[in-house]
Amino acid sequence: MSVPEQLRYSEEHEWVAGLGGEDGIVTVGITAHAADALGEIVFLELTPSEGDAVEAGEPCGEVESTKSVSDLYSPVSGEITAINSAVVDEPKVINDDPYGEGWIFKVRITEEPGDLLDADAYDKLIEEA
Repeated sequence: MSVPEQLRYSEEHEWVAGLGGEDGIVTVGITAHAADALGEIVFLELTPSEGDAVEAGEPCGEVESTKSVSDLYSPVSGEITAINSAVVDEPKVINDDPYGEGWIFKVRITEEPGDLLDADAYDKLIEEA
């Protein structure tokens, strides 16, 4: 399973795209590793709405699959600017395209996250799991 080089990762298996962009807005989703481990995702609940604040490392929803229910954590702190209603309506999109159409929400970050992993470090994390 390939880990996209351009993304950054949390130890809770969320990915972040767009760090360092001009507008400060990043895209967040869950990794292919997490989606595979969960099995078929059947329900996604986000607790924040657009305009709400999220804190890095804090729960911001739940992902329910045919195997289990897992908390979803925000890998960054900031304000939610968009929620992908397509994955809320049809969560299986996350299994089908976790790094593309399966993105979950966008955040205007308030501070640069310091503890995100690069692709090599995330690869090592999932190999050791």
